[in-house]
Amino acid sequence: MPDNTPKIAIIGGSGLGQALGAQADPQARQHDLDTPFGKPSAPILEIDWEGTAVFLLQRHGIGHIHNPTAVPYRANIFALKQLGVTHILASGATGSLREHIHPGELVLVDQIIDKTTKRPNTFYEHAAVHVEFADPVCPVMRRWLLNAATRLTADLKLHETGTYICMEGPAFSTRAESEMHRAWGGDLIGMTAMPEAKLAREAEIAYALVAMPTDYDCWKPHDPNTPAQALLEEIIGNLNQATAANIALMKEALRETSALAEPSPAHSALKLGIWSEKSKLDPAEVDRLSTLWGSRIYSS
Repeated sequence: MPDNTPKIAIIGGSGLGQALGAQADPQARQHDLDTPFGKPSAPILEIDWEGTAVFLLQRHGIGHIHNPTAVPYRANIFALKQLGVTHILASGATGSLREHIHPGELVLVDQIIDKTTKRPNTFYEHAAVHVEFADPVCPVMRRWLLNAATRLTADLKLHETGTYICMEGPAFSTRAESEMHRAWGGDLIGMTAMPEAKLAREAEIAYALVAMPTDYDCWKPHDPNTPAQALLEEIIGNLNQATAANIALMKEALRETSALAEPSPAHSALKLGIWSEKSKLDPAEVDRLSTLWGSRIYSS
């Protein structure tokens, strides 16, 4: 019988990445991997967290050295696939586009709008591979996290849905862009959900994203009498608050992972997604990406 035990990775961005790295045992097993797309952002740590084996990856690298465009997204996801990861729990700092989504709270993202333009966004550059992506976040993982949230204190403020607009950056939005994003139906603005979520789907890994709004985007002007240093301190305080809440949510979820034995739609994303005639694919390319699509190519 197949082993349905989930293998979970946590990808942390601003705030959470550093916090998780600091919590890891110095003796934790470290995976320094290479991939066809280069090395991941940082060595991947394997730890036991709440009785569950978890792989930790700092998206921006140790010391936050990669800006959002420069993050090696393909190497990150490929390396996690090499380790047998089946589920990714990601987080990232964002700006809020809605009055009711207050800085320091958490948002369980369910939709994403991709505005990036400079990032390689597929593994399959030499084949026609088209995965379904109508729902970019795994519904099984969303239910798992929502159930965990109900077991926590009422002090946890978690918005159950949210549309994340992913912009290229690294500069923040103009006010006109911010108003446009609100008109599009965006709830959050960030820089890292794409192509990360899309690549996870191409790798048949379930993906969930907990966003951490640190401030309101520029559609809502700041009090002009507030000094810049005070604004920065407020943002950092909001990030710390959201990070602590996110760690609490993750810990609670990891105490009970049996719900993740249910197959995710992501786990069969390539079943009907490879449109190229397999006999026409370059054998070298098939071998290069065998970690990703080997079970689909070789089983036919």
